Amino acid sequence: MSGSKPTSRRKVAIWIAAVAVAAAVTVVLALRARKWRPRSITIQGAVIRRDADPRKESPIPGAVVTAFDGQTTASTNSGDSGYFKLALHERVWPVGAVTVSVRHPDYHPLDLHLELGLRSNLKKLYIAKLDPIESQPPQPPGRRLSVVSNIRVRYTVNIETQVNVGTAVKTFEIVNQGNIPCRRRYPCSPDGSWKASSGSITLDAGPGNEFRNVRASCIAGPCPFTSIDSSGFTHGGRTITASALDWSGTATFLVEAEVFQNQVGSSVRESYPVIYGRTLHFSLPSSQEGVSLEAEIDGAPMVFPLGPGLYMSWADCSSASGAQDSQSTAYQCELKPGYRF
Repeated sequence: MSGSKPTSRRKVAIWIAAVAVAAAVTVVLALRARKWRPRSITIQGAVIRRDADPRKESPIPGAVVTAFDGQTTASTNSGDSGYFKLALHERVWPVGAVTVSVRHPDYHPLDLHLELGLRSNLKKLYIAKLDPIESQPPQPPGRRLSVVSNIRVRYTVNIETQVNVGTAVKTFEIVNQGNIPCRRRYPCSPDGSWKASSGSITLDAGPGNEFRNVRASCIAGPCPFTSIDSSGFTHGGRTITASALDWSGTATFLVEAEVFQNQVGSSVRESYPVIYGRTLHFSLPSSQEGVSLEAEIDGAPMVFPLGPGLYMSWADCSSASGAQDSQSTAYQCELKPGYRF
């Protein structure tokens, strides 16, 4: 009988401990559920082409990227640079495993299994490397490949320039009588002693024109007793105003300015692409026009305009806007079967 009592007490202690643990877990979950607010878990990364040469791992736009955590699903498409960003709603209990599937018709499917239980994993950048599907038929045996060489990119850029189209010369006069006390009848001389007169002249350069290098000076009369206000023409512009003050006899002033006109001209420029394997790459400013590729096909020089459809008889071309400021456009052209660089 004495030996059964310790056993019963031990069982009671175990039950009490189990109930305490269950109660603690319940309290923690209740507090978490009470304080929990819906948040988003962000998964971001890039979709690129897999290649042994890192220089050939080009971005893949338009890939469908889907994340599934067992309950919720989020989907997006990769951008021009291959970038993708997904947001999953966080549940009361932390998300553990997430499957990210990447699909593109020209590449083999890829599934990434991510463990997001740790906070450090939420900040990771995930790179999805897809293997291309070889859809192009092999080159028939015995057929000679055409050689594409001496490739140059030609394009035009509109440049706004300012051309000097003339000079404006005007005079104006201020009539005043000297040695008359001011007696606070403004305007007065700078020291407040003598009565003064003010005057001004306004010039308009006309539509599309502006004044530059404006000069104003006193050319006749008691110039030492005059002052010129340059605030109306210091920065030039289409319309300028020159003002002056005269506290002695009548004085004459001269205003001179150079007239510039805005003109738009086209500048033809050339650049050279970079070639990796069977793909050439080049980038152009977003303001470019009339892009064409000059190349030699089996030694014969030819010009290939790259129109809006980006059609090229010897290559498949695509373009993407710059990832940062969209001030440039990146192009890549992959050789079609039957051609080599």
